[in-house]
Amino acid sequence: MIEAALAARERAHAPYSRFRVGAALLCERGIVHAGCNVENAAYPEGTCAEAGAVAAMVLSGSRRIRAVVVAGDGGAPCTPCGGCRQKMREFADPAMPVRMVDASGTVLLVCSLGELLPHAFGPDLLPAEPGPPG
Repeated sequence: MIEAALAARERAHAPYSRFRVGAALLCERGIVHAGCNVENAAYPEGTCAEAGAVAAMVLSGSRRIRAVVVAGDGGAPCTPCGGCRQKMREFADPAMPVRMVDASGTVLLVCSLGELLPHAFGPDLLPAEPGPPG
């Protein structure tokens, strides 16, 4: 997974921040899905590496994340943004491990999704059968 995250990081489109990020996740079928950040001249329209990896997983037909690796630039751990933490929570349990690595693949931090997103709102909090609108 670390190699996949590093390879994705190399393909990132980050001409504005120059901060390349790659992410890889392991799904319930044992397949690794990767994504990279893609910036846009209209700054808020960019996408995160983690979101790309989640989208690739869903496209493949998988629905559960077992583990995530995020590879960033610099010497500090590149933790997922709040939106990506919530996206991962849609498909993962709070105990799911998230590893943050540097550009050489050295693990800088390992924590659970629950540590990154305490008291998260997840699909398990919604009613099993949605009620009528309104």
